[in-house]
Amino acid sequence: MKFKKICIVTVLALTLTSCAKSPTGRSTIKLFSSEQMNNMGEQAFTSLKEEQKTQAPELQNAYVSCVAEHIVSQVPKSTFAGEWEVVVFDDDQINAFALPGGKIGVYTGLLKVAENQHQLAAVIGHEVGHVIAEHGNERMSQNTLVGIGMEVTSGVLENKSVGYSKELMSAIGLGVQVGFTLPFSRTHESEADLIGLDLMAKAGFNPAQSVKLWENMDKASGGERPLEFLSTHPAPTTRIDQLEKNMTNANVLYRMSATKPKCTPEDSQRQ
Repeated sequence: MKFKKICIVTVLALTLTSCAKSPTGRSTIKLFSSEQMNNMGEQAFTSLKEEQKTQAPELQNAYVSCVAEHIVSQVPKSTFAGEWEVVVFDDDQINAFALPGGKIGVYTGLLKVAENQHQLAAVIGHEVGHVIAEHGNERMSQNTLVGIGMEVTSGVLENKSVGYSKELMSAIGLGVQVGFTLPFSRTHESEADLIGLDLMAKAGFNPAQSVKLWENMDKASGGERPLEFLSTHPAPTTRIDQLEKNMTNANVLYRMSATKPKCTPEDSQRQ
């Protein structure tokens, strides 16, 4: 019976591989429906809110929400047509994430590195880029094919239901310890950078500030970042090079944007 499940999932994956494409044209594997992924994201986010402190200052929440609202206004309805939920987690880690189902989390530590609305938009755009490209779905599907979490994922496929589990949390980007975000692959990270660059530009944020953000990130690492070939994340210098190569098109989108947000901790409540 178990072998039969593996065969069914494998055949399905091979079939989907031939037609599934990422926003950049890369071939992908997606075994799960959008509804299943959205349910997983919603459950994971609920767990986060229960286990992480979210008592950030009111204005700070308004500032982050202002930036996020402009970014998600550019997200295709085919990705998520509902209302996005944005939560600021009161934690010093320099981190943020977005999950299927319209969920965005930003940690207060990030706001010390992202120095203005444009740099924050670069981070949120990047994280939402993971959702648009369905990187969580792709990683879960890859894990299924190599036997990681096979019983869990097979159960989801057969029963069309999702339960809270460490395997599912890990696959969509959240670690066993809730609040710790697992890195996506270098391919996923680079793809999300490009999607995020376009998102922020279309939303009216200055795309050139994405380069400054990664300069700040590099400085904040304090020289403790591992060498690129030992890490799943591209080195900041690599990310900067890729962003600069795509800046001409991003600047065109920026100039064409009908809005120019003014999100600051002081005036975001007036947006």
